[in-house]
Amino acid sequence: MIASMTGFGRGQAERDGFTATVELRSVNNRYLDVSVRLPRIASLYEPDVLAAIRQAFSRGRITAQIDLKLPPEAGLLPRLNLDVARQYLAQLEALRAATGLSDPIRLEHLLTLPDLFERPEVPEEDDRIRQVLMEALSRAIEALQATRRQEGALLQADLEARLEAIARRVEAIEARAPERLVEAREKLRARVQELLRDDQIDPDRLELEIVLLADRLDITEECVRLRAHLQHFREALQAEEPSGRRLNFLTQELHREANTIGAKANDATIALLAVEIKEEVEKIREQIQNIE
Repeated sequence: MIASMTGFGRGQAERDGFTATVELRSVNNRYLDVSVRLPRIASLYEPDVLAAIRQAFSRGRITAQIDLKLPPEAGLLPRLNLDVARQYLAQLEALRAATGLSDPIRLEHLLTLPDLFERPEVPEEDDRIRQVLMEALSRAIEALQATRRQEGALLQADLEARLEAIARRVEAIEARAPERLVEAREKLRARVQELLRDDQIDPDRLELEIVLLADRLDITEECVRLRAHLQHFREALQAEEPSGRRLNFLTQELHREANTIGAKANDATIALLAVEIKEEVEKIREQIQNIE
């Protein structure tokens, strides 16, 4: 079953007071492009996050937003530098006295000043962070895969309907082709009869005209290939592995055969049917741009 490249997945995990929340957003892209936004305290685990996402998906531009909440006892939260805070307060009090301001100094004034909080050193490795992070990531990946499959099912239903519409037009072309050949033979016969009135008729030229006409009008091979491409397209829609690139190739082949039929038609009905096939193929081409 096919999967879309568009979707959203969210996962959360909690362990020993550590909480991780992962949000994955995915949009169309020709290849797999992954970007990760991690808190500084978890930057060590970015390679693990990237590897897990790349193993789960083959195409799409995927953005991972990761948030962590840590318990105070973990010793990993920013710490207030009381010495710096006291120095700031003393300087602000001096500034207020020097300028004659009567407004009191409030806490929000201090909070805007730099170096009030000290960042803890990033630990070289902390299994508590890694475990809760990867558990949340796994859940987010499952959720994203589910939404991509749901949208893929809608895309598949639309594509199958368009394949059926193309198949009906191929049947109409095949039904019309013998009639068109009969009409062409009649026209050629009338032309030959006109030429026979001329003593200068060239038998070799007449034979060449017949051969060229038969070759120009024969669209049997194109119809056979069209049916084969439609069958391969349906098989690709049912494949377990990602099939977006294969579907793109088959779409090009469908357009090629329809274009050839239109060029060889020499018949208004068949030419119109070929145009309608190409219109359906263009709609298919737009849809498969979102398939993994």
